[in-house]
Amino acid sequence: MRWSALRLFGILGLLVSSSWAQADQDYGVLIISRERLEVPTSCEIGIYIQDELAARLFQEQSTSFNLPAGDISVRLRLLPGQAPGCGQGLEAQQRSIVHMKAGDIQKFRIAQNLNGLYLKPASLGY
Repeated sequence: MRWSALRLFGILGLLVSSSWAQADQDYGVLIISRERLEVPTSCEIGIYIQDELAARLFQEQSTSFNLPAGDISVRLRLLPGQAPGCGQGLEAQQRSIVHMKAGDIQKFRIAQNLNGLYLKPASLGY
């Protein structure tokens, strides 16, 4: 009786873990980091996913998102803050489309050029 109960729990554990693994495969992971040298401002940067503010990053920070498979709209913007010149006036906002596949892990760094902030592909660095 004792061994059969242990076997039953083991089998149930395998079934539950395999169903969780299948559910996780419907999503991909998007990692966005902000390096000090890429964006030389102390202003906070807002990350908008599908036009909704999803995260705020200061220098040397990163964030990650579990996103469904498909095309994801990502926009970056300097946010108003306590530092002078942050988020004031009109700025060029570029929209990036990231194509996520189930099980993907994609990493980007925030960079800046004359046209504004943009996402730059980065290596995962395992």
